[in-house]
Amino acid sequence: MLNGKVDPSEQTPLYLQAAAEIRRAIADGEAGPGDRLPLAKDLATILGVNTNTALRALHTLRDEGLLEFRRGRGITVTGTPQRGAVLRRVNELVEYARTQGYRRDELIGMIEHAPRPRAESN
Repeated sequence: MLNGKVDPSEQTPLYLQAAAEIRRAIADGEAGPGDRLPLAKDLATILGVNTNTALRALHTLRDEGLLEFRRGRGITVTGTPQRGAVLRRVNELVEYARTQGYRRDELIGMIEHAPRPRAESN
């Protein structure tokens, strides 16, 4: 798994590059839901970053819903990059609604009453 290293000369933070590399490997089928990932220190070596950078990348992917951390079981793939992308957008929407003064229940109500896409309305 993983065949690329991050590029320290790029402007993108190293942990985001590492997260993108892991996300790409999952999207390419190198690991799927239920598969365990290597230890953070091993991922760090593969990617050419320090362990803290690898851990930050893994936490980013966990927050996206792509990975799950379980004591004694390691890090497991739980989702797909597509699901992770949707969760990122959901989190952005929730944060935006919060800055505009809307509560969670109000946002949920808006979503429930939003017009359905044409494919769903038939």
